[in-house]
Amino acid sequence: MLAENMMMAFNAIRANKLRSVLTMLGIIIGIGSVIAIVSIGDTMRGMFAELYKDVGITQAYVGIGYWVEDVRDSDYFNLDEMERAKEAFSDEIAYIDSNAYTTADAEYKRTSISFDFQGIDSNYKEVQPVNMVYGRYLNEGDVLGRRKNVVMDTDSAKLLFGTENAVGKTFRTTIYGNTDEYTVVGIYQKEVNAFQALMMGGTKDTGSAFLPYTLLTWPNDRFYMLHVFAEEDVDLDRFFEEFKAYTAGLHGREPEDMYIQTAMDEMNSVDSVMGGLSAAVGGIAAISLLVGGIGIMNIMLVSVTERTREIGIRKALGARTRDVLIQFLTESAILSACGGIAGVILGTGVVALGGAVLGLKTVIKPSVILIAVTFSAVVGIFFGLYPALKAAKADPIDALRYE
Repeated sequence: MLAENMMMAFNAIRANKLRSVLTMLGIIIGIGSVIAIVSIGDTMRGMFAELYKDVGITQAYVGIGYWVEDVRDSDYFNLDEMERAKEAFSDEIAYIDSNAYTTADAEYKRTSISFDFQGIDSNYKEVQPVNMVYGRYLNEGDVLGRRKNVVMDTDSAKLLFGTENAVGKTFRTTIYGNTDEYTVVGIYQKEVNAFQALMMGGTKDTGSAFLPYTLLTWPNDRFYMLHVFAEEDVDLDRFFEEFKAYTAGLHGREPEDMYIQTAMDEMNSVDSVMGGLSAAVGGIAAISLLVGGIGIMNIMLVSVTERTREIGIRKALGARTRDVLIQFLTESAILSACGGIAGVILGTGVVALGGAVLGLKTVIKPSVILIAVTFSAVVGIFFGLYPALKAAKADPIDALRYE
């Protein structure tokens, strides 16, 4: 019986191709929009998750809280305290530094470029791997000897020197009032996709470079905040709570006086915002499904009117009310499901095309597709119920008399 009803439904759809396509248009646009928006949201969330993974999901910044009014000189960290913290959590800390950074103009011949200088330790590459293309990375001798050596990316090298391979070249910069010459010992390559390049504004007029963190804590070797990476297999919530309590104890403070900002918290916040936006916009797009459902109801009512004599003949030949009801519900559901499948193709095609253009790894969840097609069929059944009931309750004698 089901196969027969489906065959009759497909025959009815084929008999009115243009009308059927126009009827399905609302469902196609609705399903396509929902899938595209949800998939774009999932893709963006995945992209931000990858970005945080690249940046380092186990890192955090710890220091005295900005809300503390009676900040003392003793609330600042020093190199000895940083080493003690590293030893106290030796099995759980992957990396730690003084979170030292500054911005200054780098000058080479007649070129002057603003540079962001970040102070790092020699093992920073273990938590933030880079692809070295020329020269070497900073080593332990650079850090302990406070050598004025730097490592920069290829874009920054081209900005300042006009060439990627700038190993051995020197430039002048003024840091904390001291003007000195710094030597480039290594160049690394940063990999970015088209979307990341777009987010960064396409062209970049500011350089960036790594130098030994000991240069940026000189001359008093005191600093406001610790930059910590935990080992990947560590319970981050527990570790950071314990680390915060430990650093508070170093300064005679309570744990609640300490500020801690973790990459995990930031990622969760971004993920929550992106998920909420995706759900909200997807819900707005789903309104078009309501419009599509109303269109299906309208066409099914027209179909019932056109096929009044057919209904009368079927009932006169013994068709039950239930049989007529199922016949029209099947037709309505198939009409909507076909629109849903076409919408899936449209939505996934748009997302895949956009991902290919921007160089992004798109996320299209099979569960979203399954739910979309199922929902479209349910919409067809729901909005086709009234026309189907009208057809099923038709009096066979009146139906046979209908012209």
